[in-house]
Amino acid sequence: MDKALYIAMSGAKNNMLAQAVRANNMANLNTAGFKADFEQSRSMGVYYGDGQPTRAYAMTESPHADFESGPMMTTGNPMDVAIQGEGFIAVQAPDGSEAYTRAGNLNVDAAGTLRTASGLAVIGNSGPISLPPLEKLEIGGDGTISVIALGQTAETMVETNRIKLVKPDIKNLEKGTDGLFRQRDGLTPAADASVRVAGGVLEGSNVNAMSEFTQIITLARQFDMQMKLMKTAEDNSAASAQLLQMS
Repeated sequence: MDKALYIAMSGAKNNMLAQAVRANNMANLNTAGFKADFEQSRSMGVYYGDGQPTRAYAMTESPHADFESGPMMTTGNPMDVAIQGEGFIAVQAPDGSEAYTRAGNLNVDAAGTLRTASGLAVIGNSGPISLPPLEKLEIGGDGTISVIALGQTAETMVETNRIKLVKPDIKNLEKGTDGLFRQRDGLTPAADASVRVAGGVLEGSNVNAMSEFTQIITLARQFDMQMKLMKTAEDNSAASAQLLQMS
C-alpha cells in the first residue's frame, strides 16, 4: 500500500508545481516579450544501492520555454523596439552578468542609462549604454542609437551607441527564475549584425490564454484524482490491518 501512496503523494505534489508554471504563464499574459514555459511530468525510479528501483515517483520539470514570437503591437513610441524574427536584446542582469530578453519597452533613467521597463541596463558596444541629456532619440533597424543633444537642432543628430543584439542557439539557452535567458555553457555570444529591430513596435507575450486555462483545469482534475488514490490507499491499508487482526 505504501508504494501506491508514495506514487499518489508525489503525483499530487508535482501537479501543484505544474500548476505554478501555468499560473506564472497566465500572470505574464500582458508582459512584453514574455516567453511561456512548458512543463512535463515523468516517472522516476527510487534506488537503494544496486539492483532494481524499489519505488517510483512522479517528477515535474520545465524543459524549456516556448520561443515562438508573440504578437507585434504598434505603439508609435520611439523608445519601443521589437526583435524581427530570431534574436535577443543583451541586458545586464542584477548580478552583473550578461543576459538576454525580448522585452523592448525601453526608457532612459535620470542618470542617462538606457534601461528596460524592469530596470535592467541595456548593453551596447562597451557595456551598459549611457546617453547624454537629449532632445530626441531614434533607434535604427540594426540597433544603432542616434540622439539630438539637449538644446540642439535636428541637424546635429549623431550616432552614440548600438544596442547589442544577439542570436544564440536556442537549444543552448535556459530561462532563469528572473525571466531572463542565458547560455547553458556560460559563454556570451557576440553581437549579430543579422538581427533586426522595428522601432515604435512592441512584441507581446506569446502565452495562449485559452491553452493555459485548459491545462490548469486538467491539472486540477489530476490533483483530485491523486488525492482520491491516496484515500483509497489509506482505506486499503486499514482493511488489511483489520484482516490481520482477525487472523
